[in-house]
Amino acid sequence: MMEKLTVTLGFIEFPPTYTGDGGNLSPPIRLSNLQSPYLAVFAFNPYEKGCSFCTWVAWDIPAAHQIPAGLPAIETIESPIHAKQGRNDYGEIGYRGPAPPQGETQRYLFKVYGLDALLDLPAGSEKHAVINAMKGHVLQFGETQALCQR
Repeated sequence: MMEKLTVTLGFIEFPPTYTGDGGNLSPPIRLSNLQSPYLAVFAFNPYEKGCSFCTWVAWDIPAAHQIPAGLPAIETIESPIHAKQGRNDYGEIGYRGPAPPQGETQRYLFKVYGLDALLDLPAGSEKHAVINAMKGHVLQFGETQALCQR
């Protein structure tokens, strides 16, 4: 049976720093009940066209109780943590924060997977390749969400 991973952002509504209107920085992700050696993170905007529109994918993150905010938008990160990032559904590397149309509120989902191994996958890969590489390696799962209003 898969163990529950508790995932929190520290906010319910996005501060501007983590949105497309502000700094467009990836938010800090806090984890508890972590028992896996590696992590993979996905952010989704279910309001964009298409099924599970991915706005961020990162993997090969060594276990830590917090993924820090503001990860650089590059394929391979060495600091402040090690991670590989892939191409989101905007065609960009790294995180892209919410920017809903004026007068609308959108919900973003953050899904974190605890993995038993590094993934045999090059940085810059897209979400489907990461999902396929994770098969058979997921030990834990947790998710959270936040709202963005414009």
